Amino acid sequence: MAAVFLLAGLVYSQDKTTGSIKGKVKVETGSASGVAVILRQGDRELNQVTTDKNGEFAMNRVAPGIYGLTFPRPGLSVGAIENVEVKAGKTRSLGDHLVLTIDEGSIAFIRGSVFTPEGRSLPNAKVELARVLDDGTTKKIDGRLTTETGSFVFRLSPEVGKYRVTLKVDNAADVSKDLDIDGAAVYRVALSMGQPTAKP
Repeated sequence: MAAVFLLAGLVYSQDKTTGSIKGKVKVETGSASGVAVILRQGDRELNQVTTDKNGEFAMNRVAPGIYGLTFPRPGLSVGAIENVEVKAGKTRSLGDHLVLTIDEGSIAFIRGSVFTPEGRSLPNAKVELARVLDDGTTKKIDGRLTTETGSFVFRLSPEVGKYRVTLKVDNAADVSKDLDIDGAAVYRVALSMGQPTAKP
C-alpha cells in the first residue's frame, strides 16, 4: 500500500514544467535508511530529502536542468553523482548503482578474542552482534566465525548505542557482553567459553 501511495504521489506532484529524480542508495554494511540526498547546482544546495528504510528516495518538482547529487551520512563515505539531467514532465531514474562504503576514519570497531575455559584461543567459534533496543530487546545485525587465533572484528557506524556481543558454542552456554558505543573508536572485548551444557 505504501508503494502505491508513493507512486500516486509522484504522479500527482508531477507537472509539465518540472521533472523528478528517483533512485536507491545501498551501503556496504547495515541499513541504507536516513541517508541525506542533497540536490545542488555547483556548490549551491537547492533541495534535500532522505532515503526510506529500503534506501529509496524521490525528489519531485525539480526544474529542468543539469544537477549534482550528494549523499552524506555519518560513518559513511560521501557519495556523489554529477551531470544528472532533469527534463520537464519526466522522471529521471538513477537506478540502484550507488553504494556508500564505510569511512574507515569515522567508524567504530569492536575487536575481540575468544578463549576456552583453560585460556586457549578458540578458532571457528560463532560470534553474533546485536543492537540492544530501548525496550531491552535485541536485534541481530551481524555474525561471524573467529579466526585461527580466536579473534574477530565488527565495524559499525559511530552512532551512540548499546550493543551485545554473544559467543555461541555447541554444547556450551551462550556468553554475552554489552558494550556502549559513543563514537568512532576501537572497543575491545574478551569472551570465555561458557560451561558445558548437560546432554539430553
